[in-house]
Order: sequence, then C-alpha cells, then structure tokens
Amino acid sequence: MLHSRILVLGGSGFIGTHVVSRLSAQGRRVIVPTRHRERARHLILLPTVEVVEADTADPRAMASLAAGCDAAINLVGVLHGSAGTGADRWGPQFGRAHVDVPAALVEACRTQGVRRLVHVSALGVTDGGKNTLPSRYLRSKAAGEEKVRQARDLDWTILRPSVVFGAEDSFLNLFARIQRVLPVLALAKPEARFQPVWVGDVAQAIVNVLDAPATTGKTCALAGPEVFTLRQLVRLAGTWSGHPRPIVALPAGLARLMAMLMEWAPGEPLMTRDNLDSMALDNVSARPIDPDLGITPASLRAMGPSLYGPGDGARYDGWRSQARR
Repeated sequence: MLHSRILVLGGSGFIGTHVVSRLSAQGRRVIVPTRHRERARHLILLPTVEVVEADTADPRAMASLAAGCDAAINLVGVLHGSAGTGADRWGPQFGRAHVDVPAALVEACRTQGVRRLVHVSALGVTDGGKNTLPSRYLRSKAAGEEKVRQARDLDWTILRPSVVFGAEDSFLNLFARIQRVLPVLALAKPEARFQPVWVGDVAQAIVNVLDAPATTGKTCALAGPEVFTLRQLVRLAGTWSGHPRPIVALPAGLARLMAMLMEWAPGEPLMTRDNLDSMALDNVSARPIDPDLGITPASLRAMGPSLYGPGDGARYDGWRSQARR
C-alpha cells in the first residue's frame, strides 16, 4: 500500500526536514504539527505540506491531527532534560518528548484508524531497558519504544539511528566551531564509540520503511559503515574545517564537574551529566542497516570534507551532496 497522507511529528527538525522534503517530492500529503509555526517556515512553501500549530502531547490535538491520515511518523526527540523527582523518573523534558508523545500518537492512531506507524528512537536503546539503561535519555527512549511495541493492533516499525551527520547537524558542526576559537579542546569520554549515519540515508530509510510490509513489527538499527571514537570524530571535524587543535582527555571526575557547570550556564548546554551517562554505552551496531530498508550507508570519511570544509563553497557543495544533485 502506498500511503498518501502522512502525519510527521518532529517534521521541522534536522531529520524531519529531509523526510518531509522527500515525501513531498513524491507528491504525498504531509501534515507537520509544531508549537511555533515560525520554526517550520522552511516547509511552508513545499506544495503538499500543511504546517499546523498544535501541542503534540495533547491527546485531543493529536487525534485531530491524525484524522484522515493513513500513516504516522514520530521523530520527536530532545538531547537535554532536567532531572526528575519522585515518581518522575526521566524529568519533564524527556518524559514529554520520549514517552508522552509516543503514547498520545499511538492512541490517536487507534481512534482515527491509522494503522501504519514509524517510530524513530535511538541506537543504544534496548528492549525493556527503561529501568536498566545508564541515562535518563536512553531510559525514556526505551519507555517510548515500549508504548509503541505494546500497540499490537498497529503496523509499527521502530528505527534506532546512531548519531546523525549532515551539513546542518549540531554534532560535528559544534566541534568544528569550537576548534575555530579555542587553542586546545578538553574532551570528556574521548574513547566513546559512534557509528555516524548520514541524514540523507536516515530520511530515505524512513520513507522506504513506510510502504515496506516486511518491516512491520521489526526494530532496525540505522548506522554508517565506519566506527569512530569521539576523539577521532573531533579531530576529523577540526581537520576538515581547517582548524585542528590539540585534544586533552578529561579525567572522569573533572568531566562530570565540567558537565555540571555547563548545565547551569544560560541557554542550551553543550554537555550534561546525562549526556556523559549515555556515552557509557558504545553507540554502534553489528548490522549497520537492515537490508529491508533498501539503503547502502554513505561514508562519513568520504563526505566529511565537503560537508565540514572551510568556506561557503565547501558548505554549498555539502548541501548539494545531501540533495543528491
């Protein structure tokens, strides 16, 4: 079945923008809810996309959004959140984004007759890991997966991407920017391992999964072909941007103190103690991408110089490579 009207939660974000663009290019109708319409202004001009202001944690709003759709994709996720208290195991930000939103979406799909659901989680999450994983981020992601997996009346697929790279990412670009201004980079958890996956591959995998019955009821990893330590990734980002800096590994105690201080700083923190806890697990997969997803993962080493190279010309080439033009 070719799904023709699709609700995409988190459609205005980094991955979501690529997913929505691909769906729109195929002529499919796409509904993108957002709490602030201005954040999705880059999608408004796409001919088959409808941007709607709504609170996706509100079950009534979610049911209204799902009405008339034949599939739903959940991309909602946050990297940082304050600690919970008492029965609030994950804190309000992680709980809302990773647990409440999937629960509301599952219920909306049931009441509105939307059978197909694609839920994007995170590599490192394990089945039943909501009480055993090392960080609140991973535990809340596991709880969200559980909400989806319990919906046996829906045709769901869960995808677990590793760290996602691309011209607009907030991971390698961050390390490239920092190395432009600092003479030395102090790094926590430098030996943590990642298997970065290109945003274009993630988006295409999501689009492919949508109409692939063979993936129903499956949980699939999304990872690139190469494994790197954090130290290697930071060094590559500095080299590609033209500002390689010496890297100093922080002892565990000092790394935790630095992360705590960053949590108290105004604005979005660069690092939190929960981020450190997440990196206790290697973010890698023995099977990068399931053959059912129809993707041959792109190499970060091959794409990195054009994506993160110095100057506007290199960045423009990176954007063109993401669009496959």
